[in-house]
Amino acid sequence: MSTPSLPSVSRLLDSVDEPKDIKGFSIDQLRQLADEVRHEMIEAVSITGGHLGAGLGVVELTVALHHVFDTPKDKLIWDVGHQCYPHKILTGRKGRIRTLRQPGGLSGFTKRSESRYDPFGAGHSSTSISAALGMAVGRDLKGGDFNVVAVIGDGAMSAGMVYEAMNNAGSMDSRLVVILNDNDMSIAPPVGAMSAYLSRLLSSRPYLSIRSFAKDLARALPPPLERAARRAEEYARGFVSGGGTLFEELGFYYVGPIDGHNFEHLLPVLKNVRDSEDTKPVLIHVVTQKGRGYPPAEAAADKYHGVGKFDVVTGALAKPKANAPSYTSVFARALLAEAKHDDRVVAITAAMPAGTGLDKFAEAHPERCFDVGIAEQHAVTFAAGLACEGFKPFCALYSSFLQRGYDQVVHDVALQKLPVRFAIDRAGLVGADGATHAGAYDLAFLGCIPELVFMCPANEVELMHAVATAVALDDRPSAFRYPRGEGVGLDLPERGEVLPIGKGRIVREGSRVAILSLGTRLAEACKAAEDLAARGLSATVADARFMKPLDEELILRLAREHEVLVTVEEGSVGGFGSHVLHFLAQNGALDRGLKVRPLALPDRFLDHDQPLAQYDQAGLNAPHIVATVLSALGTAGQDAVGA
Repeated sequence: MSTPSLPSVSRLLDSVDEPKDIKGFSIDQLRQLADEVRHEMIEAVSITGGHLGAGLGVVELTVALHHVFDTPKDKLIWDVGHQCYPHKILTGRKGRIRTLRQPGGLSGFTKRSESRYDPFGAGHSSTSISAALGMAVGRDLKGGDFNVVAVIGDGAMSAGMVYEAMNNAGSMDSRLVVILNDNDMSIAPPVGAMSAYLSRLLSSRPYLSIRSFAKDLARALPPPLERAARRAEEYARGFVSGGGTLFEELGFYYVGPIDGHNFEHLLPVLKNVRDSEDTKPVLIHVVTQKGRGYPPAEAAADKYHGVGKFDVVTGALAKPKANAPSYTSVFARALLAEAKHDDRVVAITAAMPAGTGLDKFAEAHPERCFDVGIAEQHAVTFAAGLACEGFKPFCALYSSFLQRGYDQVVHDVALQKLPVRFAIDRAGLVGADGATHAGAYDLAFLGCIPELVFMCPANEVELMHAVATAVALDDRPSAFRYPRGEGVGLDLPERGEVLPIGKGRIVREGSRVAILSLGTRLAEACKAAEDLAARGLSATVADARFMKPLDEELILRLAREHEVLVTVEEGSVGGFGSHVLHFLAQNGALDRGLKVRPLALPDRFLDHDQPLAQYDQAGLNAPHIVATVLSALGTAGQDAVGA
């Protein structure tokens, strides 16, 4: 493989602190700057890890946007945020770019509190046009005068929210620019000089003025002639532009496609749109190459979408030492084992086949695996339809992405008692991806749904059991959650076992203190019990296994036989501990002097950091459990420590 050709000295980039510094650059200087930004980004991500391919594809576009538009007065909104690293380099954060996704460093996404050049935060997809329209309407209501530009990737166009926003924007009289970054779906014909010329022509002020005059003239004609004139204009534009009919029907003025790596093509179109006085929203269709300028990323766009550390010269990805398989891979293994015995098992993902492990399922059973795109709401109801036909659908989504399909979980699945199985990846805290991707809320928002079975495996073997149990549940919906990262290193069975519904297990017997753990904090609960034992405090450790239904018998036993009961979970307030407290209060267990202390995630958003540090901040590691027990025992606890 050839090594990447990168500049050795960043002369121009060293002189750029903010976008105003590039306003006077020539096209040749902009090309050099783009090369240097690309070099800087590759070097930084090789050290920090992060999203590489998408950002490399928009380097020239980013440079062109900041050269043409007056940011931050003009609002530039990046959809998802995977594309925003070049933007950060050009907007005063170049000196901190090697802190990306590191503790105390730059976020991997746009973030309002990080920079005045980030007018809207993004971690999830397909929000940019809605936000941009809100800003444009707010500008008009205040009598402001600035441009609003949203950059959205073609993958994000699979989400229904995009079309809701475009439909709304097309019916309003607010100036808005949408850049469609087409880098994967190949929805456009080949881009060449003629296409660039036509795009420049169609976005020019003379053409727009003539078009506006023609529209005014057409309105003065009798209705049949007006309709005929409008159709003729649309057909003519469709002929010369080569596409855009869908966007035109939604009320946008379509320009494109144009080469997103060619400044001679980009700059005139962006300037024309910037200077236009037409209030109709505009969509500029820009074709880019994911991973552009770095051969390893060009050759394997999916592999280099999100990466860990890597060698810049060879492109070889650093492989962290693994002590155990990841929970995601264990889920994939368990699902494959079940699918081998039951041909009704099917799988659904929302544009995350590799992230959820379903790429392996798709290789083995391509006809039984469905990637519906970035459309979590559709994924849930699609799974419900499959369940209606007697299949056993597993809807595999990240916890934070499942939030988008909550209404469908309630109305289309739970109310009808359809046996959809939700495999919830990235439960709890997620390290470098930070607050936008944290799986903090599913325990609370799913735990309140009637008749849903919700499992929380404590380790990778328990995850295999959860998958087997979900397959066996044919009369109601079920869910199970598991974190990002590795398991604890247990030997895995060939196939999971079906668990008794709503029953936990005792892991360690004690007498004075009970620790009731839900999920993968069980290992920390066991460490805490050992520490307490060393202090003379005997502790029972129980694995709840189920968020819902609760093991009421187990909970009452722990309450009856212990002085202190601590619940531990990797979710927000309102989850497992809240349900346990509610049950104990209803059954009078709190009247007997039982000290209950629920430990959950704090009521705040936690920034990106190492997972261990995040759980320290959250107070969910073994020392925090011990401190909670000692605080609950008060003087008696101190006496035990002294003894």
